[in-house]
Amino acid sequence: MNIHKNDTVMVVAGNSRGKKGKVLKVFPKNDRVIIEGVNLRKRHTKPNQRNPQGGIVEKEAPIHVSNIMVLDPKTGDPTRIGKQIIIDDKTGKKKRARISRVTGEMLQ
Repeated sequence: MNIHKNDTVMVVAGNSRGKKGKVLKVFPKNDRVIIEGVNLRKRHTKPNQRNPQGGIVEKEAPIHVSNIMVLDPKTGDPTRIGKQIIIDDKTGKKKRARISRVTGEMLQ
């Protein structure tokens, strides 16, 4: 899966189309991610020790990876992700880096 935690992404399909947010959690087995402020669902909760009042709580629900794209760090536009092998200067070992297909900019 090309999406990692803390990536900034944009939703390109579904009810939340056009919204941007940060990836909070990744579920690789299900190909789903939770994005901050996207795909909000209301949950009716009983009063408990953590929430003595109870009531309706809005919570982010998972969204499928095919419906999102990573934002390019340079332009801020949605982009596809590629992989590139780079050599670490300090250790001399090879590492794989994620790069933007549009600008070639390296992602975190």
